[in-house]
Amino acid sequence: MSFRSALPWFLLTALAPVAIAATSPDPTPASARARFDEATHQCRMDNGRLWGKSLCGPMLLVVPATRQVIASQSDAQGKLHAEGSVFVGQLPPQENIANTSLTWAGVQWSEMLWPLPDDAQDRRTLMAHESFHRIQDSLGLRAGDGDNAHMDTFEGRYTMQLEWRALDAALAATTDADRRARVTDALAFRAARYRSFPTAAQSEAVLERNEGLAEYTGVMVGNNTSAERLAVAHKDLTIHTHDAGLTRSFAYATGPAYGLLLDRYRPGWRHDIVQGGSPASLLAAALHIDMTAAAEINSRAARYDSVALMATERDRAAAQARQVAAYTAQFVTGPVVLVPLKHMKVQFNPSNLVPLGKAGTVYPTMHINDDWGSIDVNGGALLASDWSRLSVAAPSGKLHGDNLQGKGWTMQLAPGWQVVRGKRKGDWMVKPAAQNRRPAPRGLKKPAS
Repeated sequence: MSFRSALPWFLLTALAPVAIAATSPDPTPASARARFDEATHQCRMDNGRLWGKSLCGPMLLVVPATRQVIASQSDAQGKLHAEGSVFVGQLPPQENIANTSLTWAGVQWSEMLWPLPDDAQDRRTLMAHESFHRIQDSLGLRAGDGDNAHMDTFEGRYTMQLEWRALDAALAATTDADRRARVTDALAFRAARYRSFPTAAQSEAVLERNEGLAEYTGVMVGNNTSAERLAVAHKDLTIHTHDAGLTRSFAYATGPAYGLLLDRYRPGWRHDIVQGGSPASLLAAALHIDMTAAAEINSRAARYDSVALMATERDRAAAQARQVAAYTAQFVTGPVVLVPLKHMKVQFNPSNLVPLGKAGTVYPTMHINDDWGSIDVNGGALLASDWSRLSVAAPSGKLHGDNLQGKGWTMQLAPGWQVVRGKRKGDWMVKPAAQNRRPAPRGLKKPAS
């Protein structure tokens, strides 16, 4: 799951929640080869039918604790060595560890964390999902990540979950009339959200064309029968209801649902979507549904247990307001360490982000590599809306040296970088050391050190 093209300086890696047992064994050449062969089998079964291009390609398994890697093939720079039928080595610290598409050692890989899921459906879906990310640029579906802060508001979450419920009902429908009625409901909830948030249509489409299509690909290629695909799509529509934030995880749920419905009502849509638009807009056009019409949604919502959902979301909104206030005091009005971002590589959990309006978005956990070094966050950090800087809470004491730490974060500075006092009292800034050297006055020799 990655984002590279909309902001070409960045590599953004979204870490879907993955349970990794502390005692899980490291991969052996045999166990890794079994997974590679499984992925090869499923992509050969597809044979390029889904997207007109094979999903088969280089795969890289990474052990998070040790950064050990086992690859399905050799690299282009001799960083891996053969061990049986696989290739092994070590992922360097500057490369992210995530389920993503990764260009490293001269090869573009589908990178996945070890251990892969024990559940066969989950595992095959994941492998096909990440294989799509490796080829999506070549399909004309460049990765992107819209600003979907509205998904963390009461109305955004409420209408999104109503949409999920309607889509789930559409997939389970046994008659075409019922299926069309449920799709109409889902699109009405989406249209209501678009009316409340004018930029939502564009920003949601960006993520759905990225993660939504990747998850749809995982469902289609990773599962062989219609029943299996429907089961995984249903799972995607239900597991994300418990996400702390939907700003970046909603598309994992909508992607398979709209894709499966489009397969029924608009064959050939995968060719059309390369030209633009979202899966939802293509489905609306196929069924002649006018999403600009102000449809009444209260009676529709009642079909999906809206009273209980509204109560739950109101309670959550109140708790969210308290969290936003605390984060604002911590990262906006309170003393911070300001970290510049230019060539960022970042990994994070997409299900727990907290938007703070124009100030940016709080990432409770993340890891970043940039020119200045690296930072690990487990107590929250504020990423600016324009992605130009990161803010973490400043410690009460003095910061010095290359190994820095504060409440909920640790930072390793690269050579040539230092931390200096900021403009506000208590603030600090990470800067190149050269920026803080004052040139000696003309005509005077610089004292010998």
